[in-house]
Amino acid sequence: MSEIRRRNGKNRTGRVSEDPAETDDRAVYIISVAAELAGVHPQTLRNYEREGLLRPKRTSGNTRRYSPRDLVRLQMIQQLTQEGVSLAGVKLIMEMEGRLDQMQARMEELRQELERARRVARRMTEAAAPRGAEIVPLRSWFTFPWERDGTP
Repeated sequence: MSEIRRRNGKNRTGRVSEDPAETDDRAVYIISVAAELAGVHPQTLRNYEREGLLRPKRTSGNTRRYSPRDLVRLQMIQQLTQEGVSLAGVKLIMEMEGRLDQMQARMEELRQELERARRVARRMTEAAAPRGAEIVPLRSWFTFPWERDGTP
């Protein structure tokens, strides 16, 4: 995998890319190279694609191209199958992990939105109340006649 990271680290201009999405999604490995890097037979990659576990990009000539992200996914598939998980189980696990990632991203968005709303509410409260003014319950200043000690 270190070889994948080494090749993956540069962008189109030859400089190291700061954007992981740019480097992880570029489909640059043909099936034989991807199979060699992963230590599997190319037919295994075709089987994984048929089962819906991998989705390599295709060139205009319909040649499969694998990205570094595909190779990381392939490593996960191999690890799970070596632990005895069936391909159907691997697919389910990977779908669940994808949904979990989506939910975590959504949760982070909501957390940021809540924090922004709290800041706005705090600013509005501070702007609306003059300095030194407080909301004081009426009972602390006034006693109703029926609450006095037996006097009407």
